[in-house]
Amino acid sequence: MSAIPFRAALLATALLAAPLTVTAQIQPVAPGGDPVVARVDGAEIRFSDVAEAARRLPEQFRSMPPQVLFPLLIDQMISEAVVTQAARKAGLQDTPEVRRQMARIEDQVIQQALIGREIAEKVTEQSLRARYQREIVDKPAEAEVRARHILVQTESEARAIIATLAGGADFAATAREKSRGPGAAEGGDLGFFKKEDMPEALAEAAFALQPGQVGPNPVRTQFGWHVVKVEERREQPRPSFEEAEPALRRAASEEVAEALVERLRGQARVERFGLDGSPLPATPR
Repeated sequence: MSAIPFRAALLATALLAAPLTVTAQIQPVAPGGDPVVARVDGAEIRFSDVAEAARRLPEQFRSMPPQVLFPLLIDQMISEAVVTQAARKAGLQDTPEVRRQMARIEDQVIQQALIGREIAEKVTEQSLRARYQREIVDKPAEAEVRARHILVQTESEARAIIATLAGGADFAATAREKSRGPGAAEGGDLGFFKKEDMPEALAEAAFALQPGQVGPNPVRTQFGWHVVKVEERREQPRPSFEEAEPALRRAASEEVAEALVERLRGQARVERFGLDGSPLPATPR
């Protein structure tokens, strides 16, 4: 198998729906119009077909240079065309199983079309900016601390380390030497975290300290005994709207889709039957 068909076959596995406008990145040789870029036994593949295929690619493939992506997609579409034509000549499109699968695919496509229309109508930039204001800007900023820890197996070991630190030993150097926990090689650095990010006892101890302080007592968790030092405190940085927009859009789209399904279920007359075909009692919608 040559390099281009092999790479194109890999691309074919990634032809998933994804919002994109990349047509401008792949320009036809002849300005304007919709030129034919390939023929397979007389069937034409046009530039617009390739552009549509590009719009369905995941981002990691869409970022490929057009001069590389364009021939890969054409080669893949040629392969698909020859297989499709062979299948049609064999009459497979008329078999009961294929017809059932095509019906299922049609159902899925129109379901997504309805949901997509609802999302497009309701998930607007204005609604997303309002959600950003409500969920991020207007909420109190969460506190975070950056802490180090030294994890040992026994309380006596931990107390001995606290005494050594009180005598002037360097915390990071002691962590690299004594700690059995994550980040020991980095001096026990846990980075910034919120209270809910850590075991409760460890978080409570860390948030009770000020920068530069070492906890006077060891803290026990399911992992062992911790000696804790806080390096910094801060409020969790708020992302900009542009940074938060993808997550806000996903959450809003999911909510709109769920609300649509619930509304339609509420309007439908639903009857349920057991596996033996006998009627089941009606359940609240």
